[in-house]
Amino acid sequence: MELATEEIEGGITRIVLDGRLDIAGAGAIDLRFNTLAGSRRAVVVDLSRVSFLASMGIRLLLTGAKAANSKGGKMVLLGPDPAVEKVLKTAGIDTLISIHHDAAGAIAAVKP
Repeated sequence: MELATEEIEGGITRIVLDGRLDIAGAGAIDLRFNTLAGSRRAVVVDLSRVSFLASMGIRLLLTGAKAANSKGGKMVLLGPDPAVEKVLKTAGIDTLISIHHDAAGAIAAVKP
């Protein structure tokens, strides 16, 4: 699992995940991801390059959202592929972390 960040104007951080969010993938980025989510006020997590999502990946996303919320921030998900989105919706994650299919909508959702 690869993790890259991009700062977008307006104090928004885009975290791009690439690979499989399974036990190994989530473990590889856990500390860095949660540090980023907890230290930023507006986070867009780009899932467009995530090919697989397991329970540990769901845990990672929930922990990140909780970290962002505890600091008065907000985290949203951007562009998951249909299989990943199905897992998110089946687990009810979409009721806790909003899912957006376009960058403009995701950015608007986290703007302070």
